[in-house]
Amino acid sequence: MAGAAAVTLIALAVLPGHASAWTTDRCPEIPHVGGIPPWGFNTGAPITGATGSYARGHGDINLARNTVSGVICQVDRVRHEPDRVITMTVEHHLVYHSHYARMWGYPGNIMKIVVRVRTSRDPRCAVGTTGRVILFASYDGVRSDSVHFIFGRRCADHDHLYHGTQVNNQVPPR
Repeated sequence: MAGAAAVTLIALAVLPGHASAWTTDRCPEIPHVGGIPPWGFNTGAPITGATGSYARGHGDINLARNTVSGVICQVDRVRHEPDRVITMTVEHHLVYHSHYARMWGYPGNIMKIVVRVRTSRDPRCAVGTTGRVILFASYDGVRSDSVHFIFGRRCADHDHLYHGTQVNNQVPPR
């Protein structure tokens, strides 16, 4: 049942009818997946106003070998500046995974990964910089997913916590 809730959430994120919301997408390197990936997320539609942020990513995971792979993109828009876009690759070692996590007062699946900036359109965030990402997918019919980006000082503008109903997360249960 727990996995079904997470699967439902990610399926909502990749329905064909949602594609039109991505017409001003700044993450073209990361296509929307047409099915249910082993892990993946999106934090909402691209920015339509003068400021905002969104992110998405997906990849593969092997819990038996404690390995993970994938690609992530994050876009920040600051008033009167070009969008700050970074794409990241996922380092292969899975830092942490649990089916018995609790965040925001709800049970769920959690996955902690290390990312490395692969491309950057943010002069303050250099290619090669590493950071951490924590993905939490609530289950039992609750929508309280989150994606938390944590970088050092070089990419601090990209430290974001996305949480709530706009976040659709798929973290494998086992």
